[in-house]
Amino acid sequence: MTVQDSVAVRALAARLGPSFALGVASAAFQIEGSLSAGGRGPSGWDAFAEKPGSILDGHSPAVACDHYNRAPEDVELMRALGIDSYRFSLSWPRIQPGGTGPFNHAGLDFYDRLIDQLLGAGISPMATLYHWDTPLPLEHRGGWMNRSTAERFAAYSAAAGRRFGDRVAQWVTLNEPVSVTLNGYALGLHAPGRGLLFDALPSVHHQLLGHGLAVQALRSEGVSGSVGVTNLHSPVRPATGSVTDRLLAKVFDLVMNRVYADPILLGRYPRPPLIARPWFRSLGKISDADLRTIHQPLDFYGVNYYYPVKIATGRRPGDSPAGTADPLLKVPFHLAEFPEYGTTGFGWPVAPEHLGVLLRELKDRYGEFLPPLYITESGASFPEPEHVSGPIADGERISYLAAHLGHALDATSPGGIAEDVDLLGYYVWTLMDNFEWAAGYSQRFGLVHVDFQTLKRTPKDSYYWYQALSRARKARTVPG
Repeated sequence: MTVQDSVAVRALAARLGPSFALGVASAAFQIEGSLSAGGRGPSGWDAFAEKPGSILDGHSPAVACDHYNRAPEDVELMRALGIDSYRFSLSWPRIQPGGTGPFNHAGLDFYDRLIDQLLGAGISPMATLYHWDTPLPLEHRGGWMNRSTAERFAAYSAAAGRRFGDRVAQWVTLNEPVSVTLNGYALGLHAPGRGLLFDALPSVHHQLLGHGLAVQALRSEGVSGSVGVTNLHSPVRPATGSVTDRLLAKVFDLVMNRVYADPILLGRYPRPPLIARPWFRSLGKISDADLRTIHQPLDFYGVNYYYPVKIATGRRPGDSPAGTADPLLKVPFHLAEFPEYGTTGFGWPVAPEHLGVLLRELKDRYGEFLPPLYITESGASFPEPEHVSGPIADGERISYLAAHLGHALDATSPGGIAEDVDLLGYYVWTLMDNFEWAAGYSQRFGLVHVDFQTLKRTPKDSYYWYQALSRARKARTVPG
């Protein structure tokens, strides 16, 4: 690391308060592997991955990073990294293979060991209850299109709270319900591969209902940790000042941001523009009782930020950072490019200043009802070799992370555009390269390189940068 880098790291560390959490995030399905080991049942993602053409190059999640068997090694990587907190997910089908009925003691024991290992390494556990791996029997019954899945999720959440509630510091009920609905049920890019477009909206309500029931279940079990939820959020802009671009941008803002956050934080669904109301008819009439269940007091709200969105009129799929699918041909808008920005390996615009804009928009929209925030995911994939034998220079990732963390701190510092937002921490996506959903192993987000043939872990330069940032912050806050 150069002297200039060291100076920059110390300067960034000096802006971090002593209670500000630096962490990394991961998801069970993307790293654990071991479908048959320890009694884990299949998930909707296992079934989706077996369908020809669903996963790039036919990659299989069966082994992934083999974290199920290598958790102690991975915890040691995190201990050496010096992070404060690790956000991981519990695999629902590992804990309750059928989604109903008996719980799997081997699965519960695995997470017992993981949590204890984290605590032994001085790392605070943040556990996500649902990161997309719906037990396959529930998916066969409609998944999140079926209201009963919310009730099953509450029972599973209660079991997790009973078992781990004395040691988990933060609980996240759902990860990115927007991605589950849009990519999974509306566009068919992800599991379960449905192409329902706006008819997928019941999956929004059932996820939110599951969230509210899970919050109640955790608190009824007396968990000692704080409770929240996390969603992908993007500031949405029209491509031009035309009436149609502005209208369609408002509609996309609803389905990207507000249809999830408004019920959770305000206790009501947003009212769509009159001309767009037929698109939202599948939500139907929502009962006041459901809204009260969804609108639970939260200790924190998690924001996953990757890129801003620009909406343009016209059916022209292909510009979407998330990829393309035939259902996109049926909607009258598309995601336009940001030619002024560089892009990640996924083609996503690198626009860190929009993170501050997003925080300002959230505070303006929700005011006193916006809980303290964590940036629960922030990261980027860039092209890297499959096999390595030495240092891995990933300067683009270092620049990305430094800029995004810096802009988040700028925005929430005195005089910043979101100075009234209480920002509690920042989690890098992700600890190590993993199974990146429909992109298979083609997109590498990790601070640690994984050779998916040998499973060898090799820290990248970004790992050492984040390690230096953590050490510099801790050195600054140690008395004497």
